[in-house]
Amino acid sequence: MNFTRFLSTTAAVVCTLAIAQTVFAQNYPVRPITIVVPYSVGGTTDIVARLAANQVGNGLGQPFVVDNKVGGGGLIGWGTVARAAPDGYTLLTTEMSFTIAPGLLPKMPFDAQKGFSHIITAASAPHVLVVTPNLPAKTVQEFIALAKAKPGSMNYGSGGNGTNTHLGGELFKSAAGVDLMHVPYKGAGAVLTDLMAGQVQALVTSLPTALPHIKSGKLRALVVTSDHRSPLLPDVPSAKEANLPSFVMDFWVGFAAPAGTPQPVIDKLNHAFMSSLNSEDGKRRLAEQGLTPVANTPAKASQQATAEMKRWAAVVKAGNIKPE
Repeated sequence: MNFTRFLSTTAAVVCTLAIAQTVFAQNYPVRPITIVVPYSVGGTTDIVARLAANQVGNGLGQPFVVDNKVGGGGLIGWGTVARAAPDGYTLLTTEMSFTIAPGLLPKMPFDAQKGFSHIITAASAPHVLVVTPNLPAKTVQEFIALAKAKPGSMNYGSGGNGTNTHLGGELFKSAAGVDLMHVPYKGAGAVLTDLMAGQVQALVTSLPTALPHIKSGKLRALVVTSDHRSPLLPDVPSAKEANLPSFVMDFWVGFAAPAGTPQPVIDKLNHAFMSSLNSEDGKRRLAEQGLTPVANTPAKASQQATAEMKRWAAVVKAGNIKPE
């Protein structure tokens, strides 16, 4: 085969594949779609998945089924989707822990960067630093002063080594220049219970998780990890206001598919998710959970995931954080 014929044959194959992918996307979906959530029912990631599943399923004319595959700190769910057929019928909820894992677990059974095609970053919310109400500190400045007066004597809880609550605590320590002892728990629920009881003193967690306990007075919010105040906590300063600019961090939830999923399918899913998230009902339902829609493009979602992986790998390294 001469070079000209080779180019002609290659171009024909590429054109055929492109046409086949376009036709596939036009007919997609023809059966139910599974969204894998690597965590238990009721958490913020699960809530966003179920909100999106209802509306996006209606928009695409096929049911979306949420499948909670719990275990391994997310590894079981992530691995399930990484090994799934790249046909658009098995999707993954991604979030902050998904981007922490590569820096914490260098020998994961899949490539977190190359193993997935990102569809969209759906929604985000700031984290919030909360303390037990019996702590004398009423503001973040008072809390920092208290911690600096007794280095190493105060503590913060987390849902376990390498979780968003752990790295949030480490980020606060770095931003504020304080020495706090880390107390890891087996899940965020356990640390919340002990925090409200005064067994631990502080916690950095997502705003949707802490909000009910802040509203009830069982926890005191000192600072939200954004560059502006949250309308849900108008009296609580932002990290920028508190002169803690490096403490800005979002809890976010997105959706991804196995690498190799046809781009027309990714684009069709992105459009469906975006329509749902930007609808008045979608915005209202997210706002009720303390979340705001992000609704970006697949390219922007991929860029965000890569940037987050780099950021948290640096935090893991600086804190010498090891997996449990």
